[in-house]
Amino acid sequence: MATAGKITIVEAEEIVPVGELSPSEIHIPGIHVHRIVKGSKYEKRIEKVTVRNDDESHADLPPAMQKRIKIIRRAAREFKDGMYANLGIGMPMLASNYIEPGTTVHLQSENGILGLGPFPLQSQVDPDLINAGKETVTVLPGGSFFSSDTSFAMIRSSRLDLTILGGMEVSQTGDLANWIIPGKMVKGMGGAMDLVSAANTKVVVTMDHNDKSGHPKILEKCSLPLTGVGCVNRIITDKCVFDVVPGKGLLLRELAKGVTVEDVRSSTGCNFEVAADVAETY
Repeated sequence: MATAGKITIVEAEEIVPVGELSPSEIHIPGIHVHRIVKGSKYEKRIEKVTVRNDDESHADLPPAMQKRIKIIRRAAREFKDGMYANLGIGMPMLASNYIEPGTTVHLQSENGILGLGPFPLQSQVDPDLINAGKETVTVLPGGSFFSSDTSFAMIRSSRLDLTILGGMEVSQTGDLANWIIPGKMVKGMGGAMDLVSAANTKVVVTMDHNDKSGHPKILEKCSLPLTGVGCVNRIITDKCVFDVVPGKGLLLRELAKGVTVEDVRSSTGCNFEVAADVAETY
């Protein structure tokens, strides 16, 4: 942003004489800086302190959270060794806590991190380490930091093998709506539109099968503004797993434990086919 602005104002913690900074320490050359303001007081605040517990017991979690954990544990099976992946804000980010031992997954964040680890323990929280959703994170050995333009260049050039996103609605043809509810204030669509537009990146959507009022979130046609058209490859909910088959629609691949095909039919807002080998898998 600093390189694109007509006027760039830098708020600095410290102003030093010319030549004191090594060339390798300079992130923004002076040609882009027009004004400098020296601040008087700095406090590193963390907007979303997000931690994990060593002794976390899922049995002690509220039912809504247990349901999310079930969804995300199934989503974590999408990871393959050596894969590069991006995890959306919210529920998808939890998948980093459930990567199988011995499986190496290189997690990318739109704000410029490659090599994300699980959420930190309380003792590991670092205000300088956050993801695109402003949650505290860890970085694994071999991780790297870079600018947002480099991050989005990775995304748009299909360098990522997989992206797992949340969803408000998904259509039977794989349209995704996940960035805004009209009338509600949002900070922006984030990187989702770029992620779902990358040609060779598999798009997996994780979400509750129904909203809080019991209405289906998988529909013939989305009613909310779209993030992408025909972009979703797989849908994972608390009830089942659907694949989106190009030119055909939804194929029911897997069931959650205790859920029947009829349960899925009664809670889904569109028609779908059922795989011959469909079974309870999670």
